[in-house]
Amino acid sequence: MSSSSASSVSSALAPYGWDEAWAEAFAPYATEGLLPGRVVRVDRGQCDVVTADGLLRADTAFVTPHDPLRVVCTGDWVAVEPGGNPRYVRTCLPRRTAFVRSTSSQRSEGQILAANVDHAVIAVSLALELDLGRIERFLALAWESGAQPVVVLTKADLVPDGVTRSHLVQDVETSAPGVPVVPVSCVHEGGTSPLERSREFGGGLALLAAIVGGGTSVLLGQSGAGKSTLANALLGEDVMAVQATRDVDGKGRHTTTTRNLLALPGGGVLIDTPGLRGVGLWDAGAGVGQVFSEIEELAERCRFHDCAHEAEPGCAVLAAIETGELPERRLQSYRKLLRENQRIVAKTDARLRAEIRKDWKRKGAIGKAAMEAKRGPYRRS
Repeated sequence: MSSSSASSVSSALAPYGWDEAWAEAFAPYATEGLLPGRVVRVDRGQCDVVTADGLLRADTAFVTPHDPLRVVCTGDWVAVEPGGNPRYVRTCLPRRTAFVRSTSSQRSEGQILAANVDHAVIAVSLALELDLGRIERFLALAWESGAQPVVVLTKADLVPDGVTRSHLVQDVETSAPGVPVVPVSCVHEGGTSPLERSREFGGGLALLAAIVGGGTSVLLGQSGAGKSTLANALLGEDVMAVQATRDVDGKGRHTTTTRNLLALPGGGVLIDTPGLRGVGLWDAGAGVGQVFSEIEELAERCRFHDCAHEAEPGCAVLAAIETGELPERRLQSYRKLLRENQRIVAKTDARLRAEIRKDWKRKGAIGKAAMEAKRGPYRRS
């Protein structure tokens, strides 16, 4: 590729995240005459790729491996043929980050939702009762992916009481240490733009636009969380279809059906995803530890290095619960996600399965000894 054509590619793809590192990774394929591009949408066996020559439709037959984590995904940078009918994607460049969840099947498979993401924007509707456990799940997957999570509390206008709204924000902040929590409203009222409207909620939308600007962000959340409305507000126009909130229960409706990569007017790109009903962990041990960092810091002060934080003497975690420093709900959620993650990993790790069985036997022996001690020396024969 000549210097002039390389410069042309760089200027055309820069709004989609192309940089010198991607150009260096693509160099071997440039000598083969292939075109660099970013996947903006994936359908069965085909995808839309934005290139310096415009938006192309390409077949993914050459890069459809047996491993579901290596299939072409929205956000991937790829090498695509310059012509042909059909034209093919020849390879994917190595990913910098990948947002992965476990599938609902029993086959211990992961599903990749987005690739090469810098920020994971987790949309949570204030129109419904907060599910802090679900937020923690999203956060664990986001941290594990390598992206920086952001929690956006949508439909803040539906909580007219500022004190109540402040308490809700605090509850989420407690469950998301080290993560920005941004309440927003994207409602048009009397000709007021979403950006102007958001100033009533601390300028949340402007703050979010500043956070996601310049990189790649994936928008995640349940159906009806207001993701498409939020995407339109960030884009400055109605690109994504939206549906009105139901009058019966205040819930939104499922709107987005595919993952779409969209260029933001202020720089950066946004991947809007369909609503996620299930948020299963996939080898997210480090992510769980990041979400519950305060528990892991307390655990370092426990008397025993393998403390299970159940009934051991000198447990700093249990002591923090007794003093009110740590909410008991956080410890319960931490245990739940650790157990779930262990089960997922153990499906493909025989050594871990053996360790789990050994731990069960150890805990069973401890429980039996405790019962024997409780009965005392005068047991009925």
